[in-house]
Amino acid sequence: MSRIALVALLVDDYDEAVRFYTDALGFRLAEDTPRPDGSRWVVVEPTGPGTALLLARAKDADQRARVGDQTGGRVGFFLHTDDFARDHARMTAAGVTFLEEPRHEPYGSVAVFQDLYGNRWDLLQPRPTTEDTTA
Repeated sequence: MSRIALVALLVDDYDEAVRFYTDALGFRLAEDTPRPDGSRWVVVEPTGPGTALLLARAKDADQRARVGDQTGGRVGFFLHTDDFARDHARMTAAGVTFLEEPRHEPYGSVAVFQDLYGNRWDLLQPRPTTEDTTA
């Protein structure tokens, strides 16, 4: 079995990124280890199962230019929830910027938001599948 364990996300500052992902999005700080070169190995993860984020501080001008636009303006990250209304309300109260009103699609409830750097995310509560309802 294989799975994607981490996705690197370029950030300007470790501490402000940790605050955003833990306070505004409700992630858990899984690791924050200093490295000999002055960088840090910083991992945040959602409270449920899923891929964690490695918060990687941009080191040079090329990397800094990509902070907040790692996917060319497209939604590049998808945060699943089991209660869309609860998490949308909590995130809004925490200052998260939603770029649209919640909408209900055949695949579930969704709204696009941006992180503190401008990366686009979907907050998504998938509609239950037949397998989900027969257990």
